[in-house]
Amino acid sequence: MDWRVRFVDYPEQWRRQRAELLPIIEDTIARGDLMLRQQLLDFEEHLAAFNSSPRAVGVSNCTDGLRLLAHALDIGPGDEVVSVAHTFIATVSPFVLRGAKPVFVDIGDDHLMDTSRLADAVTERTKVIIPVHLNGRTVDMHAVGKAAASVGAVVLEDAAQALGATFDGRTAGTFGLASTYSFYPAKMLGALGDAGAVLTGDQDLANRLLRLRDHGRVQKAEIDGWGYNCRLDNLQAAILDYRLSKLAGWIERRRELARRYDERLYDIEALRIPVGPDADPLRRDVYQNYPVTTEERDRLFEHLRADGIETLISWPIPLHHQRGLGLDHWQLPRTEQLCRQVLSLPMQVELEDWQVDHVADSVRRFFGA
Repeated sequence: MDWRVRFVDYPEQWRRQRAELLPIIEDTIARGDLMLRQQLLDFEEHLAAFNSSPRAVGVSNCTDGLRLLAHALDIGPGDEVVSVAHTFIATVSPFVLRGAKPVFVDIGDDHLMDTSRLADAVTERTKVIIPVHLNGRTVDMHAVGKAAASVGAVVLEDAAQALGATFDGRTAGTFGLASTYSFYPAKMLGALGDAGAVLTGDQDLANRLLRLRDHGRVQKAEIDGWGYNCRLDNLQAAILDYRLSKLAGWIERRRELARRYDERLYDIEALRIPVGPDADPLRRDVYQNYPVTTEERDRLFEHLRADGIETLISWPIPLHHQRGLGLDHWQLPRTEQLCRQVLSLPMQVELEDWQVDHVADSVRRFFGA
């Protein structure tokens, strides 16, 4: 396929950053700073500061961050973990694999947890609530905090798609006991491979995570309990630290691109577009994705593909309908409807204005608008 607009353009991304990244990569390797060295410490410090959080712990990926939290909080059989099914399986799998029961809340119009349903979902067995900040938009964290407090549960934020987003003036990932971030290459802040981090304001929890990510070690030859191997390597940390310094500008570019899409697509009756960048006074969305919905989703996907436009469907099968998970008993009509209708248009800082216009023109032709 000769793509005119890629969903994520990794070659173009590298072309633009190559001159800055190559010296960083060479310096890190030349120093032999490969594991648990200064580059990791620098990135953790800068990431925490970016989020106005006391502490960041770099880990091998976002899923491992959740796995370490599930272990650190001793989640197990008899515990319930409340989240949504419109997410990747990694949001709940680390807890389910320790014996916890997932409890799902349906979603609202913005594709996020419908917090008006939380009161009916939590019980005395609820140990954790995991709001998923999807597409660069935050869940109503006031409502989540109220529900958690009503049953003594902790809040762990899945902020894998929301780095830099805010709710009521606070950064996503700073409302709960801890939060996890993904630096998968397609994310706003992406590594050149897998990477992740946990943020927390609880120093005791941070220290426990530091031990758990490195086999339980407190010193090179001293162990304090069982652990894992979930370290973020220094090379990825150095790359991420450079890219973090650019992130504020990249977020502004994404918001500009969202406005451009909005201006071109708002009047198509058969297409629902996201909430605009300036439409919600409580939120500052960062547009990890630009998801649209239509009953003609599959036909639109093929039409755009034929026009050289790469799009993404997240997710065509809702989590509770995936095979082998034992979750089929859940009835989540809004989640199921969204999975039939949602399509993410290209959203990346490498996009040129003409490419956004090409996507919008193609969408308009499809709908005869």
